[in-house]
Amino acid sequence: MTISRRSLLEGLLGAAAGLALLPVLGGRAGAALPREAEVVVVGAGAAGIAAARRIVAAGRKVIVVEAASEIGGRCVTDTTSFAAPFDRGARWLHNPDSNPLVRLARSSGFAVTPVAPGQKVRIGRRNARSRETEDFLAAFVRASRAISDASRGKSDISCAAALPNDLGDWAATIEYVLGPATTSKDLRALSAMDAVRTLDRTALLGCPQGVGSLLTQLASSLPIALSTPVKRIVWSGRDLAVETTAGRIGARAIIVTASTNVLTSGNLGFSPELPKRQLDAAARLSLGSIDRIALQFKGNPLGLSRDETIIERADDIRTATLVGNIGGTSLCTVDVAGSFGRQLAAQGEAAMQDFAIEWLGKLFGSDIAGAVERKAVTRWNEMPYVLGAMSAAEPGGQPSRKVLGEPLGNLFFAGEATHETLFGTVQGAWESGERAADAALKKIGAVKEPAPEKPVRKQKPRREPQRQREQRPPATASGTPSWWR
Repeated sequence: MTISRRSLLEGLLGAAAGLALLPVLGGRAGAALPREAEVVVVGAGAAGIAAARRIVAAGRKVIVVEAASEIGGRCVTDTTSFAAPFDRGARWLHNPDSNPLVRLARSSGFAVTPVAPGQKVRIGRRNARSRETEDFLAAFVRASRAISDASRGKSDISCAAALPNDLGDWAATIEYVLGPATTSKDLRALSAMDAVRTLDRTALLGCPQGVGSLLTQLASSLPIALSTPVKRIVWSGRDLAVETTAGRIGARAIIVTASTNVLTSGNLGFSPELPKRQLDAAARLSLGSIDRIALQFKGNPLGLSRDETIIERADDIRTATLVGNIGGTSLCTVDVAGSFGRQLAAQGEAAMQDFAIEWLGKLFGSDIAGAVERKAVTRWNEMPYVLGAMSAAEPGGQPSRKVLGEPLGNLFFAGEATHETLFGTVQGAWESGERAADAALKKIGAVKEPAPEKPVRKQKPRREPQRQREQRPPATASGTPSWWR
């Protein structure tokens, strides 16, 4: 594994992603539901939208039921609060060469551009000097390699247990960057095997109009019922149905895209209960915590470049990631993650905003507070239909991703947690939805190989009588008789 300034930047920006209107039912709460559908999709996030699009393309009847009042799941764009679109959840797209969302975005009129912001490390109120930055990168490389080496062992251990003991002044910063900032969990609660796979993602792309706005556009032709919580999913034998607050929908197949925390919360009922194997897999892939404090300033008091990313040399877990001047505007976000971020978010919006201003004041000066024009925060852990940020496997839990994605008869599961390599990304969620849709279509008999055409035996042309050849109309230069055009 090779670690560079670029891979470090991409890791930090991937962390900042945090990990992310409808015609048939009008996207309205309380709209009449069909009594039957060939496939019912539970959840209108990236996985659910991808699954529904696939099913529609196959010519099958589908309905998507969404408990929340808006499209996107953990991909929601606020377009009214600030000078720039504010992605409350997922912010970036990964792997531009293989990500289907990149092609879909461009064909839908959305700008998708490489993310190439500046990156700085702050030590108090100054930027780290070149030598200090090199020391940090060297420590980061050693820590990453130690985790990578541990991931190849016979048994999976926590990332914290794999870290070198001599990281010095950079220990807390490295633990933050490799843990909460990248995966939403502290290193002690994180599988080394799972963490290493997050370093294999390529360059990032930004979507200036917002990732959430993109998903809303991609869902614009789908039948989706918003504000329609699911009470119970019946999947016993031939009785397949989704029971919602607005009625019961019979189905031939059901695709569930609920988060792992929702699956284990007991808020979503199953009849019969899900097997212990599935529930244990979801529990071992629980969502960590990443939340975002958005601050719009007067002017540019932080002196940052467009989309510049800042971390600090931290002393403990009370730290954050700053993304400044988003889209060239004065909007900045302070992301808090891991156990500290979870504790802070539990204290409420005021506490989160106070921390962000205090933290920025420590790095840029106490007069920062007076330059704030508008504020907003996310609290994903408190959203009953999400309950967290992104899935992160506990030690020994990496194989649970494959287990969670296993179908149960005509009941299928999708979502970023089920993707074995792109978990925690919008692409991973999207691909998992397409994969589940293909499996469901095959199960109900929608995917059939076309019957091979019978070969046609060539016959030798009969020789025309001389008189007929002489009476044929003259051919043009293309060989086609002129009166056939």
